[in-house]
Amino acid sequence: MDQSLIVFSEVADTRNFSRAAERLHMTQPAVSQHIRALEERLKVRLLERNNKSVTLTKAGEIVLHHAKEIGGLYRKMQEMVDELMHYTGGPLSVGASYTFGEYVLPLTLARLHTEFPDIRPAVVIGNTADIAEQVRNRVLDVGIVEGEEIGSGLSVEKLAEDEMYVAAGARHPLANVSPIPLRLLEEQTWLVREQGSGTRAAADKMFAELAIQPSRLMEMGSTQSIKETVEAGLGVTLQSRWALRKELGLGSLKVLNIEGLPFKRSFHVLLRNGDLRTRTMEVFLQTLRSASETMLSSNSTSPEKSS
Repeated sequence: MDQSLIVFSEVADTRNFSRAAERLHMTQPAVSQHIRALEERLKVRLLERNNKSVTLTKAGEIVLHHAKEIGGLYRKMQEMVDELMHYTGGPLSVGASYTFGEYVLPLTLARLHTEFPDIRPAVVIGNTADIAEQVRNRVLDVGIVEGEEIGSGLSVEKLAEDEMYVAAGARHPLANVSPIPLRLLEEQTWLVREQGSGTRAAADKMFAELAIQPSRLMEMGSTQSIKETVEAGLGVTLQSRWALRKELGLGSLKVLNIEGLPFKRSFHVLLRNGDLRTRTMEVFLQTLRSASETMLSSNSTSPEKSS
């Protein structure tokens, strides 16, 4: 709140410069200077002074009324900010890209519900580009995505490293070929996610690094549909070790032995630049990191060794 308004309110309440100065722990000349500065700024006289008392002018009464309203709003603001920074609970909008949202985030949400039941997360699953845009536009409080092309206006914090493998159905002709020549990879139908997906960006980057140009790409909108199609025997796909875990355990998918793999990428947490980190946000991020470490430790054995 403006200091001159605080001083004016105190003088108006006490009707005395000396008492106002004592309450504010200021000198009387300093009090007078604040009053003069406020009157000059408003271009009106607020107080009538004489040797015995101080009275308010009509303009002074108006200013005092609004100064008290402003003071009340300021105190309310302080109370709300204090509650925001120390209270653990309330709504939290979370966005995640498909791989993280479908295979890692559920453990975070389960732990959060157990330890902090007053937090009410609402989750949106989308591709990396969409999640980043929604965080940027304040639709989401926080995002967890794979990929590095996030754009401006966001802080990007590395959360965990992911390893990606090429997988095929257990009965695919390449399932028992080791190692696999790159020319055979080019001849395959590759099941990939849509543009804007972090998994698609990883696949494109892998193609470039291996210097291969697949003859056919088939786009699908979800990782689950890709895995089911590959399980059925159509094509091959590059997927996160987290996304492949169940199918490798069941034996319905098999990791292909390709020189230069696994392909590595990172998952990142997205927050808006300059936003306050509330207690609720800090608790969520702590739980997120803990759950990610648990998933990493449970997946410490590579798919190649476990399949």
